Parts: sequence; C-alpha cells; structure tokens
Amino acid sequence: MAPRENRWLTIGGPVVFLLLWSAGFPIAKTGLHYASPLSFLSIRFALSVGVLLAVCAFRRPQWPRDARAWRHLIVVGFLVQVMYFGLSYLAMTAGIATSVIALIVSLQPILVGVCAPTLVGERIGARRWIGLLLGLAGAAGVILARGPLQVSSLGPVLLSIGALIGITGAMLYEKRFGTAQDPLTSNLVQYSVGFVFCAPMALLFEHIHVQWTPTFIATLAYLVIGNSLIAITLLLAMTRAGRVSQVASLFFFVPPAAAVMSYLLLGEVLPVPAWWAMGVAVLGVAIATWKPRA
Repeated sequence: MAPRENRWLTIGGPVVFLLLWSAGFPIAKTGLHYASPLSFLSIRFALSVGVLLAVCAFRRPQWPRDARAWRHLIVVGFLVQVMYFGLSYLAMTAGIATSVIALIVSLQPILVGVCAPTLVGERIGARRWIGLLLGLAGAAGVILARGPLQVSSLGPVLLSIGALIGITGAMLYEKRFGTAQDPLTSNLVQYSVGFVFCAPMALLFEHIHVQWTPTFIATLAYLVIGNSLIAITLLLAMTRAGRVSQVASLFFFVPPAAAVMSYLLLGEVLPVPAWWAMGVAVLGVAIATWKPRA
C-alpha cells in the first residue's frame, strides 16, 4: 500500500496541488473585494475548523501523542496560515499586483535551495541549481510578459517577502521535524492556530467589512475546501515523502499557472511571449526534479 501511495504523490499529487494552489491567487483577489483581509481569513479558518471537527466526530482520528508533535503542528500552522496566507492577503489589499506577489513567492525554491544544505542536510548539486535558475527565469518571464511590474510602496513588497519566508520556513521545518500525522488532526490544529492569531488581530486593527454575496460565498467555499483542506495536506505530504528542494521546485509553476487561471477566471489575457517563458519554467522544473535511474 505504501508504494502505491508514494506513486500517487509523485505523479498525481503535484498536478492537483498546482491547480488548486494557482487558482487561489485570482480567487482570493476576488474575495478580497467583499471582505477585509484578516476578517476574510478568520472566517475561512473558522469554517475549515468547523468542517474538520464535524468529520472528526464521525471518523475519530488519532491525535498527536506527545507535546513535541503538538508543538511541530503549531509551528507549521503559524508559518503557513498566519505568515504565508495572512501576509499575502494583507499585501494584496495594500495594493500589490497579483503578478508581483506571485513572482516574489516563486523565489521560494531558490531560498529553499540556499537553506536546505544547512537546515535539513540536503545537498543541492549543480544540475539542480541550473534547473532552479531556469525555473526562476521562466517564471519571471511569464509575469513580465503581462506588463511592467508596478509597486506603489515598499510596504506591500515587504509583506510579500514575509509571506515567502513563511512558506519556505514551513517546508524546511516540516522536512526536518515533521512526523506523519493524521491529515484531519494536523489540519485541524493548524487552522485553529490561524484562527487564534487572525481573529483577534481583525477585531483590534480592522474595520470589519464582509459582504455576503453569492460570489463571496463561492470564493470562500473554494478557499476552504480546495486550498485549506486539500492543497495544504498535499503540500505537507509531498514534503515528507520526497526531497524538499524537488517539492519546492513546484512553486516555479505557480506564476505561469496563476496567469492561466487569471485568464480563465478573470479574463486577463496571457501574451504569446509568456507561453515561451512558461516553457522555460517547465524545462527548469524538469531539470531540477529529474532523478537518474540507478
């Protein structure tokens, strides 16, 4: 059973994760028209916790057995839910273009590649560095082909860099300290952490603004089920099952895929040069993740 599961993670997991994660950018941008960022996240986390509690009542999953396992789940939950999602939403609300934040987050594999030898003892060879740099060049090309990057102030950029540090730290921490946990309890703890941090911040610092339109409800449903429950579970499972730099290289696909999703969902046209740049990104990821047969 284990080899079959690993094979599914190797082939199907990256595709499903990429589609769900990339669509999250234009969908989140749509939802932020109807709610303030921390309020939006608090509602998202609360609904995720509610769904997981209902499932746990029927399935009765195994909970972490010791304080160390609880601590690891809490740390990863803070890095992903509070730092990555929280700072990303704040950056988009502060005026940064979706293309800019997608490009900044796509730097994650480079940051992982730099940190992995020291933090998780994973050696990054010359071939993988070439693949990572090609992936970055292709990702940047896709974004730049859609027009010049415009950032009105340094604040949104710093928020985006904080989001980059959050998701990178989560992957490195999960690879070094994470242990296999039931996905139900793992997600429940992590989204509870997100709610505990974001809800008080929303009450203290935001003017609560939520418009319960059909579009907002549909957006919220996708982000709860597609991003919060399925995509994050896949990301952490793939991180534990594979080499951290190879999993991280998937994020080079995010800007090209997000551009396609933006065209499909928001009507944003993808210029022809962007498709060539997308090919460079695909080639880079293929080089970085390729494993020669023994």
